[in-house]
Amino acid sequence: MNEPITYRHWALDLAPKAAPALATTTVLILGRIWNANGAEHSVGNAALMVVLAAGAAAAGAFSSGNHSGGSVIAGTAFAASGGLALAGVAGYADGLSLPILLWALATAVAYGLAARYWRTDRRETVAYERQTLGQREVHAHVERVEALRAGAQIEVARSGAVYAEQLANALITRAGLPGFNPQAITDAGLPELPSAEGKDW
Repeated sequence: MNEPITYRHWALDLAPKAAPALATTTVLILGRIWNANGAEHSVGNAALMVVLAAGAAAAGAFSSGNHSGGSVIAGTAFAASGGLALAGVAGYADGLSLPILLWALATAVAYGLAARYWRTDRRETVAYERQTLGQREVHAHVERVEALRAGAQIEVARSGAVYAEQLANALITRAGLPGFNPQAITDAGLPELPSAEGKDW
């Protein structure tokens, strides 16, 4: 069974690995743009970001405690909370040292959380590939066995046809010999041979 050869572009493999850094970098850049447009030392803007970050964290905590919410919603809410906190600090602070420090910390945490999901996804992918390979091997084995069985049945049928043809030729040849007495065969206990006209000898 031949499998098609597929080629994945390197960018498709790199994109999920670059997503956490891209996300935190985007938040940092937007926060600094916001800083340049009047958010620096603005208590109102800082309070807004604190409220939004706290709300997102509360939503994440509620989703993680609620079994129907699922871990995906909780992770998304906590990521939003961290992003809002980073954006708030980047917008409020007047220097770059604290925003860059928080960006590095947020990026490291994002990669730590993502690595867990990447490992789980990799294990599931490997398990699926192994299961698929096992099923293919089972199907290939069944196909080989059925092909051998069909070939054996065809060979038996062919041998039976050849034997029947040889037996018919032998009976015809024997019946044409001079002095052949079919009654002697019957008297010897062998089955009676049919005549060429379909009548008994």
